Amino acid sequence: MRIGFVQFRPVFGDVATNLSIIRRLVSSAEADLLVLPELATTGYSFSSREELARIAEPYDSSPSLDRLQRIARARSRALVVGFAESCDGDLFNSAALLRPDGTRELYRKIHLFGFENLFFTPGNIPFAVHEYRGVKLGVMICFDWFFPESMRVLALKGSQIVCHPVNFVLPWGPSAMIVRCLENRVFAVTANRYGTETQGEYTFTFIGSSRVISPRGEVIASAPAEGDSVVVVEIDPGEALNKNINKYNDLFASRRPEFYSDITER
Repeated sequence: MRIGFVQFRPVFGDVATNLSIIRRLVSSAEADLLVLPELATTGYSFSSREELARIAEPYDSSPSLDRLQRIARARSRALVVGFAESCDGDLFNSAALLRPDGTRELYRKIHLFGFENLFFTPGNIPFAVHEYRGVKLGVMICFDWFFPESMRVLALKGSQIVCHPVNFVLPWGPSAMIVRCLENRVFAVTANRYGTETQGEYTFTFIGSSRVISPRGEVIASAPAEGDSVVVVEIDPGEALNKNINKYNDLFASRRPEFYSDITER
Protein backbone atom coordinates (compact mmCIF):
# COMPACT_ATOMS: atom_id res chain seq x y z
CA MET A 1 0.00 0.00 0.00
CA ARG A 2 1.21 3.50 -0.83
CA ILE A 3 0.70 5.76 2.18
CA GLY A 4 1.85 9.25 3.00
CA PHE A 5 1.21 12.69 4.47
CA VAL A 6 0.33 16.13 3.20
CA GLN A 7 2.04 18.87 5.21
CA PHE A 8 1.01 22.46 4.54
CA ARG A 9 0.13 25.76 6.21
CA PRO A 10 -3.65 26.29 6.47
CA VAL A 11 -4.89 29.87 6.18
CA PHE A 12 -6.88 30.56 9.31
CA GLY A 13 -10.58 30.93 8.68
CA ASP A 14 -10.32 30.62 4.90
CA VAL A 15 -11.88 27.27 4.08
CA ALA A 16 -12.04 27.88 0.32
CA THR A 17 -8.33 28.66 0.09
CA ASN A 18 -7.40 25.67 2.24
CA LEU A 19 -9.46 23.32 0.08
CA SER A 20 -7.73 24.67 -3.02
CA ILE A 21 -4.32 24.11 -1.44
CA ILE A 22 -5.28 20.58 -0.42
CA ARG A 23 -6.56 19.78 -3.90
CA ARG A 24 -3.32 20.98 -5.47
CA LEU A 25 -1.10 19.05 -3.07
CA VAL A 26 -3.17 15.87 -3.07
CA SER A 27 -3.25 15.80 -6.85
CA SER A 28 0.55 15.84 -6.99
CA ALA A 29 0.97 12.43 -5.34
CA GLU A 30 0.23 8.85 -6.33
CA ALA A 31 -1.03 7.17 -3.18
CA ASP A 32 -3.62 4.82 -1.75
CA LEU A 33 -3.91 6.74 1.52
CA LEU A 34 -2.97 10.32 2.42
CA VAL A 35 -3.23 11.92 5.86
CA LEU A 36 -3.66 15.68 6.29
CA PRO A 37 -3.21 17.85 9.40
CA GLU A 38 -5.57 18.48 12.28
CA LEU A 39 -8.17 21.20 11.50
CA ALA A 40 -6.73 21.30 7.99
CA THR A 41 -9.75 23.06 6.48
CA THR A 42 -9.99 25.88 9.03
CA GLY A 43 -6.75 26.56 10.84
CA TYR A 44 -6.32 26.22 14.58
CA SER A 45 -6.32 29.36 16.72
CA PHE A 46 -9.96 30.17 17.41
CA SER A 47 -10.54 33.07 19.79
CA SER A 48 -14.10 32.26 20.83
CA ARG A 49 -16.73 29.55 20.66
CA GLU A 50 -18.81 31.83 18.45
CA GLU A 51 -15.98 32.16 15.94
CA LEU A 52 -15.59 28.40 15.87
CA ALA A 53 -19.34 27.82 15.52
CA ARG A 54 -19.49 30.05 12.43
CA ILE A 55 -17.00 27.90 10.54
CA ALA A 56 -17.71 24.39 11.87
CA GLU A 57 -19.65 22.02 9.59
CA PRO A 58 -21.88 18.98 10.18
CA TYR A 59 -20.19 15.69 9.37
CA ASP A 60 -23.03 14.28 7.29
CA SER A 61 -23.63 17.41 5.23
CA SER A 62 -20.24 19.13 5.22
CA PRO A 63 -19.52 20.99 1.97
CA SER A 64 -15.80 20.73 2.71
CA LEU A 65 -15.85 16.97 3.25
CA ASP A 66 -18.07 16.50 0.20
CA ARG A 67 -15.54 18.37 -1.93
CA LEU A 68 -12.64 16.41 -0.49
CA GLN A 69 -14.48 13.15 -1.04
CA ARG A 70 -14.91 14.05 -4.71
CA ILE A 71 -11.16 14.58 -4.87
CA ALA A 72 -10.63 11.19 -3.21
CA ARG A 73 -12.92 9.56 -5.76
CA ALA A 74 -11.28 11.27 -8.73
CA ARG A 75 -7.83 10.18 -7.62
CA SER A 76 -8.92 6.74 -6.33
CA ARG A 77 -7.46 7.18 -2.86
CA ALA A 78 -8.54 7.60 0.73
CA LEU A 79 -7.98 10.82 2.66
CA VAL A 80 -7.89 11.37 6.40
CA VAL A 81 -8.46 15.04 7.16
CA GLY A 82 -8.98 17.09 10.30
CA PHE A 83 -11.95 19.49 10.40
CA ALA A 84 -14.12 21.46 12.83
CA GLU A 85 -17.43 19.66 13.32
CA SER A 86 -20.78 20.95 14.56
CA CYS A 87 -23.36 18.49 15.89
CA ASP A 88 -26.52 19.27 17.88
CA GLY A 89 -25.00 22.35 19.48
CA ASP A 90 -21.65 20.72 20.25
CA LEU A 91 -18.38 21.56 18.51
CA PHE A 92 -15.79 18.84 17.99
CA ASN A 93 -12.19 18.72 16.83
CA SER A 94 -12.74 15.87 14.38
CA ALA A 95 -11.18 13.85 11.61
CA ALA A 96 -12.86 12.04 8.73
CA LEU A 97 -11.69 9.03 6.77
CA LEU A 98 -12.94 9.61 3.23
CA ARG A 99 -12.87 6.57 0.96
CA PRO A 100 -12.98 6.89 -2.82
CA ASP A 101 -16.18 4.80 -2.97
CA GLY A 102 -18.05 7.59 -1.16
CA THR A 103 -18.18 6.05 2.31
CA ARG A 104 -16.70 7.89 5.26
CA GLU A 105 -15.89 7.40 8.95
CA LEU A 106 -15.74 9.89 11.84
CA TYR A 107 -13.46 10.32 14.84
CA ARG A 108 -13.73 13.08 17.45
CA LYS A 109 -10.63 14.07 19.40
CA ILE A 110 -10.85 12.56 22.87
CA HIS A 111 -7.93 14.35 24.56
CA LEU A 112 -8.24 18.11 24.04
CA PHE A 113 -5.12 20.26 24.35
CA GLY A 114 -4.85 23.66 26.04
CA PHE A 115 -7.38 26.27 24.97
CA GLU A 116 -9.27 23.65 22.92
CA ASN A 117 -11.00 22.81 26.20
CA LEU A 118 -12.67 26.23 26.14
CA PHE A 119 -14.42 25.80 22.79
CA PHE A 120 -14.54 22.14 21.80
CA THR A 121 -16.51 19.30 23.34
CA PRO A 122 -14.36 16.24 24.20
CA GLY A 123 -14.82 13.40 21.76
CA ASN A 124 -17.59 10.93 22.53
CA ILE A 125 -16.88 8.24 19.93
CA PRO A 126 -14.71 5.29 21.09
CA PHE A 127 -11.48 4.56 19.27
CA ALA A 128 -12.38 2.37 16.31
CA VAL A 129 -10.71 0.52 13.45
CA HIS A 130 -11.98 0.76 9.88
CA GLU A 131 -11.18 -1.31 6.81
CA TYR A 132 -9.86 0.11 3.57
CA ARG A 133 -8.65 -2.12 0.73
CA GLY A 134 -8.25 -5.02 3.14
CA VAL A 135 -6.14 -3.03 5.61
CA LYS A 136 -7.29 -1.94 9.07
CA LEU A 137 -6.92 1.76 9.82
CA GLY A 138 -7.19 3.58 13.14
CA VAL A 139 -7.48 7.33 13.66
CA MET A 140 -6.38 9.55 16.52
CA ILE A 141 -5.73 13.29 16.64
CA CYS A 142 -2.66 15.15 17.90
CA PHE A 143 -2.62 15.24 21.75
CA ASP A 144 -4.09 11.73 21.86
CA TRP A 145 -0.47 10.60 21.42
CA PHE A 146 0.34 11.84 24.92
CA PHE A 147 -1.85 9.08 26.33
CA PRO A 148 -0.38 5.66 25.46
CA GLU A 149 -3.77 4.06 25.98
CA SER A 150 -5.00 5.71 22.76
CA MET A 151 -2.69 3.89 20.40
CA ARG A 152 -2.74 0.69 22.45
CA VAL A 153 -6.53 0.45 22.13
CA LEU A 154 -6.27 0.95 18.36
CA ALA A 155 -3.57 -1.71 18.15
CA LEU A 156 -5.54 -4.18 20.26
CA LYS A 157 -8.52 -3.66 17.95
CA GLY A 158 -6.35 -4.69 15.02
CA SER A 159 -5.17 -1.41 13.52
CA GLN A 160 -2.26 -1.85 11.12
CA ILE A 161 -1.90 1.83 10.24
CA VAL A 162 -2.69 4.65 12.66
CA CYS A 163 -3.65 7.86 10.85
CA HIS A 164 -2.62 10.80 13.01
CA PRO A 165 -3.60 14.34 11.94
CA VAL A 166 -1.80 16.82 14.22
CA ASN A 167 -1.01 20.45 14.89
CA PHE A 168 2.17 19.75 16.85
CA VAL A 169 3.68 22.62 18.79
CA LEU A 170 5.33 20.54 21.51
CA PRO A 171 8.79 19.39 20.41
CA TRP A 172 8.50 15.81 21.66
CA GLY A 173 5.62 14.66 19.49
CA PRO A 174 7.49 13.43 16.39
CA SER A 175 10.02 11.45 18.41
CA ALA A 176 7.42 10.10 20.82
CA MET A 177 5.53 8.55 17.93
CA ILE A 178 8.54 6.32 17.30
CA VAL A 179 7.97 4.78 20.74
CA ARG A 180 4.22 4.51 20.17
CA CYS A 181 4.81 2.53 16.96
CA LEU A 182 7.47 0.34 18.52
CA GLU A 183 5.43 -0.54 21.61
CA ASN A 184 2.38 -1.41 19.48
CA ARG A 185 4.09 -2.73 16.33
CA VAL A 186 1.99 -0.64 13.94
CA PHE A 187 2.61 1.89 11.19
CA ALA A 188 1.73 5.53 11.87
CA VAL A 189 1.30 8.48 9.54
CA THR A 190 1.63 11.72 11.49
CA ALA A 191 0.64 14.71 9.33
CA ASN A 192 1.56 18.07 10.84
CA ARG A 193 1.32 21.66 9.63
CA TYR A 194 3.87 24.45 9.83
CA GLY A 195 3.81 28.24 10.31
CA THR A 196 2.42 30.37 13.13
CA GLU A 197 -0.99 31.53 14.33
CA THR A 198 -1.83 34.06 17.03
CA GLN A 199 -4.63 33.90 19.54
CA GLY A 200 -4.70 36.97 21.76
CA GLU A 201 -1.43 37.07 23.68
CA TYR A 202 -0.42 33.58 22.53
CA THR A 203 1.48 32.69 19.39
CA PHE A 204 1.52 29.08 18.25
CA THR A 205 4.49 27.89 16.21
CA PHE A 206 3.80 24.60 14.47
CA ILE A 207 6.83 22.39 13.99
CA GLY A 208 6.16 20.49 10.76
CA SER A 209 8.29 17.34 10.74
CA SER A 210 5.50 15.06 9.49
CA ARG A 211 6.48 11.39 9.50
CA VAL A 212 5.68 7.86 8.47
CA ILE A 213 6.96 5.37 11.04
CA SER A 214 7.22 1.59 10.78
CA PRO A 215 6.28 -1.09 13.35
CA ARG A 216 9.97 -1.32 14.17
CA GLY A 217 10.13 2.34 15.11
CA GLU A 218 11.95 3.33 11.92
CA VAL A 219 11.26 6.76 10.39
CA ILE A 220 10.71 5.73 6.77
CA ALA A 221 9.59 9.15 5.53
CA SER A 222 9.82 12.64 6.98
CA ALA A 223 9.25 16.29 6.18
CA PRO A 224 11.24 19.38 7.18
CA ALA A 225 10.08 21.75 9.91
CA GLU A 226 8.96 24.31 7.33
CA GLY A 227 7.36 24.14 3.92
CA ASP A 228 4.77 22.20 2.00
CA SER A 229 5.63 18.53 1.76
CA VAL A 230 3.84 15.58 0.20
CA VAL A 231 5.65 12.29 0.75
CA VAL A 232 4.44 8.81 -0.16
CA VAL A 233 6.11 5.49 0.66
CA GLU A 234 5.19 1.93 -0.21
CA ILE A 235 4.71 -0.38 2.76
CA ASP A 236 3.60 -3.92 3.49
CA PRO A 237 0.75 -3.50 6.02
CA GLY A 238 1.17 -7.17 6.90
CA GLU A 239 4.27 -6.24 8.89
CA ALA A 240 1.96 -4.78 11.53
CA LEU A 241 0.36 -8.18 12.06
CA ASN A 242 3.63 -9.64 13.35
CA LYS A 243 3.73 -8.94 17.07
CA ASN A 244 6.71 -11.21 17.83
CA ILE A 245 9.43 -9.53 19.84
CA ASN A 246 11.57 -12.67 20.06
CA LYS A 247 10.94 -16.43 20.02
CA TYR A 248 9.53 -16.28 23.54
CA ASN A 249 7.54 -13.04 23.53
CA ASP A 250 4.56 -11.92 21.52
CA LEU A 251 3.67 -8.29 22.18
CA PHE A 252 0.04 -9.02 22.97
CA ALA A 253 0.26 -12.60 24.21
CA SER A 254 2.84 -11.53 26.81
CA ARG A 255 0.56 -8.89 28.28
CA ARG A 256 -0.75 -9.38 31.85
CA PRO A 257 -4.02 -7.40 31.85
CA GLU A 258 -5.00 -8.72 35.28
CA PHE A 259 -2.28 -6.47 36.72
CA TYR A 260 -3.26 -3.34 34.77
CA SER A 261 -6.62 -2.59 36.39
CA ASP A 262 -5.26 0.47 38.22
CA ILE A 263 -5.03 2.23 34.86
CA THR A 264 -8.78 2.29 34.39
CA GLU A 265 -9.76 2.50 38.05
CA ARG A 266 -7.96 5.77 38.75
